[in-house]
Amino acid sequence: MGNENEFAINKATWERIPQEQRDWIMFETIQGINGRLRSLERWNKALSFTGGIIGGIAAALGVRFLG
Repeated sequence: MGNENEFAINKATWERIPQEQRDWIMFETIQGINGRLRSLERWNKALSFTGGIIGGIAAALGVRFLG
C-alpha cells in the first residue's frame, strides 16, 4: 500500500528547498496524513460495531448456557 510519491528529505536538502516548495510539501504531507486518519477512523467504527455485536452474542450465550 505504498504511495509512489513518497520520498525522504534530509536536513541539508530541506534547507536548500525554496520556501514555496517547502509549503507545498508540508501541505501535501498534512493532506496525506488526514486521508489516512479518516480511513483509520472508518475502520475503527466498523470494527467497534462488529466487536459489540460479537460481544453481545457471546454474553447472551453465556447467560443462556452458564447462568
